[in-house]
Order: sequence, then structure tokens, then C-alpha cells
Amino acid sequence: MVYNFNLGLGWASSGVEYAQAYRANILRRAGIPAKFVFMDMFTQENIEHFSKNIGFLDEEIIWLYTYFTDLKIAPASFTLKDLEATFSETKFRFGRTGKTCKYFFENNTYYTVYMYGETSEFVRAVDIVSNNRLIQKDYYTYTRVFSEIFAPLDKKAHVYSRRYYNENGSVAYEEVLDGENEFYRFPDRICYSKQELIGYMVSRMNLTKDDYVIIDRTTGIGEAILRNCNDAKVIMPIHADHFNEGNSTEEHVLWNNYYEYAFAQHKHVYAYVTATDAQNQLLRKQFLKYVGVEPNVVTIPVGSLDELVVPKESRKKHSLITASRLAKEKHCDWLVEAVVKAHEKVNDVTLDIYGKGGEEVALKELIVKLNAQDYVHMMGQHKLDEVYQTYDAYFSASQSEGFGLSLMEAIGSGLPIIGFDVRYGNQTFIEDGKNGYVIPIHDKMDKAEKVKLLSEKLIKMFTEDDMEAFHNKSYEIAKTYLTEEVEKRWVQLLG
Repeated sequence: MVYNFNLGLGWASSGVEYAQAYRANILRRAGIPAKFVFMDMFTQENIEHFSKNIGFLDEEIIWLYTYFTDLKIAPASFTLKDLEATFSETKFRFGRTGKTCKYFFENNTYYTVYMYGETSEFVRAVDIVSNNRLIQKDYYTYTRVFSEIFAPLDKKAHVYSRRYYNENGSVAYEEVLDGENEFYRFPDRICYSKQELIGYMVSRMNLTKDDYVIIDRTTGIGEAILRNCNDAKVIMPIHADHFNEGNSTEEHVLWNNYYEYAFAQHKHVYAYVTATDAQNQLLRKQFLKYVGVEPNVVTIPVGSLDELVVPKESRKKHSLITASRLAKEKHCDWLVEAVVKAHEKVNDVTLDIYGKGGEEVALKELIVKLNAQDYVHMMGQHKLDEVYQTYDAYFSASQSEGFGLSLMEAIGSGLPIIGFDVRYGNQTFIEDGKNGYVIPIHDKMDKAEKVKLLSEKLIKMFTEDDMEAFHNKSYEIAKTYLTEEVEKRWVQLLG
């Protein structure tokens, strides 16, 4: 069995979660059984909705908090009728506004019920209020999953306990919260921290030398996993640039803090997995130079293409797409400004920005400020498998990509790419002047100069270059990333 460990999921997951989803597909194809283990607490959504949305199967998911119960990962299906069947009082008033319902009882108690959506028939959570005090909140999927128990503190409702249930309603274990601390009480033991709880879960998996443990994120969980995984082979994927170049010297390397622990444990790691050969070679060289060891480092792309996607209709001329989390480090604002500049020379140029994130509002405001609403559009979060093929090119301003799943997907649909000459994605997927442009930059270059260079390359590609040749070259590069090729690498690593 292959156990893949991570922290959380969301509607707008990061590249790490998408890398796991690609891996799940590849392991299924190869007939290798796998589980994906998530550690974060979810109260605003059923974890199954997140995992299914990104491509996991329900039976592949393990959630830390239900691992110790007999509950399954399943879609929401608990209805208001199911809830009413649990009431001890038969007389009540009911009302609903959107995704919030209210039940009023005669004993000075009322329930506020939160549904999974405006028109959903399924219950997500229920606040139980007695004498105008919140005393309990229950969370549901297909049954009650856990309850939060409240008591007044400083005139506010304070959660001091969570109870996790089995399907028959019995309490499997309890989490006791004391300020910033918590402990977990089982019938036969107490775990005095979340790390201890994670360690207990891993120990109960009874891993052997025939199992593999892939730790996609080590923050807060790595040590607990390593201490309890027995003889299982540990694999550490590297999902981003693994060191800080500006603060490294000939005598000392400053590892990325997300990988510092992973690298320190090299004696216990069966293999490190990089997404590109360039990062593989650099990491090997640095380990030998700074640590004096030669660990097993293998290259396996974090994503793959089931097939090359050829447009069913003509591409929209001079149309650009970019897709990412809308975070500051992606610099989508530079793309907007570059397209506005290019619009002066290429008046039918368009840019569609896909994704969700913290910069969404600022980007919308920038588009309005630059009066670019007619040709720059915010598209939200979408499944893009069939979308890339409708565009003419992909546009990126990111200055660091461990791999760049969206870049791979773009060339899989034949898109040329314009981006900066930075590790590792752009250097991997772009052959300068053949299927796009890698733009050299340096630390002293300011934003205005970078925007100018992006705009100039964009104008050049759309006015001077042979776009058909660019499209064909992208398809040629993409063949390396076909799923059957990536599958062979995983099979080889996993024996």
C-alpha cells in the first residue's frame, strides 16, 4: 500500500494537492493500491466534496479525525427529515431562508441549521441554543460526524470539547480544548497533542517494509509519521524550489524551510522525488557539497497528460490564458498591465485569468482602473481540461515554479508559453523562440521593466512568429509527459 500524507484540501487547492490527484490516477492505472491521508480540521465543508472535486475516489481518502471511528468518507446526504427524527420534542416551528433553517421549540430552545447550499437538502451543521446560549454544534455528512461542546467564557460561547462519533452514535473519542492546547481522550489512552494523535494513527496502520509512505508536506506532521512508520519506505516529493539562492553561500546552503526537516532526515528517506531533471541534478550536487552525502533522488513529473488535446475548432486568435491560485507571488497583476500595453499594438488581444485566491479583488479593481474590462476577464475556478485548446497561448509572470502543472496542461493542448527564465517550470516546458519565450530577469530589475519585457514578447509572438509552428513544438515537448510515460517511472520507484 502507498500512503500519501498531506495537510488540507479546498475548492482552490494548491499545486501539491493537484500533484496528489495526478498521482492517484497514475497509481490506479498501475494497479497500485493507495490512500491519501489529510490532517487538517474541516468545519465549513465535507472533506469528501473537496476530494471528489479534485479527482480522488472516496475509498482512497483517510481523514485523521474519522480514522479512529467507523465513519466512511461519503457525500452529504443527511436531510432535515433525518434531523427531525432525532428530536425529543415533537412540537416546533420551522422556517428557512436560503441555506439557513430555524427550528423553535417550546422549552426555550432553538436550532439553527446550516445547509450545504442555498437549495441543498442536506444538513451541514446545527447550532443548539438553550436559554439564548450556544451549548452545542453538530456537524453532519451522511450522519453526525462530531459535536463541539460550548460553555460561556468572557460572555462568549467557548468551545471546550469535540466528540467524534461512530455510525451508531456512540462516542469513539473526545478532543479536549484548553486555550491553544488540546488533548485527545480514548478509552485506553490519551494523546497529549495533535502530533501525538498523528503518531497514534500511523502506528495503528501497522506499516511494513512492503508499504510506502509519501510525505507531501512535512510541516507539523513529518516527525510523527517518521517515528511511527516502522520499516515502510519513506518518499519525500519536492514541490517547490528547495533552497534560497540569495542567502546561500559557498560554505552554507539555506534550505527552503518547508524542506529543511525532510533533508535533515535523509538517512531515513528511501527517495526524494523532484519534478524536473534540472532540480534533481541541482539537489544532488548540493547534498554532496553541503552535507557530504548522495541520497537517492529520482525525477518524476508531478503531473501527466492522458492524451494530447487537439482543438475541435479554430483557436481564438491572440487569446491568452493564465491559471493559478490568485496569490501575490503569481504576479497576475503584471500580466494585466502587460496585456494593456500590448493592446496598443495588438488590438484584439485578450487575457482570461482562471483561479481563486486572495488577490482576486485587487485584480478586478486593477482591470477596471486600466479600463481593460473588454479584453481582460476574471474567469473563476474551472476544470480546464477542455478549455486550454480554445486559446492561442499561455501567459505567466510567476518567478518560481517547482514544476507548473498548468504549464504542462497548456503545452498538452499545444499552447506556446511566455514566462520568465526562472526555475523550474518555464525552463522545462519552453524552448525559447520555438514554442514561446523565456525572459531573462535579474534581482535589480523592477516591476515596470518586467512588465515591459512581458509585453514586448507578447507583441512579438502575435505579430512576427509562426503560431502553428509554436503550437506543434509544444505538442512535441508534451509527449514526454503522457501518463503512460510517467506511470513507468512510478512503477519503477515502487518496485
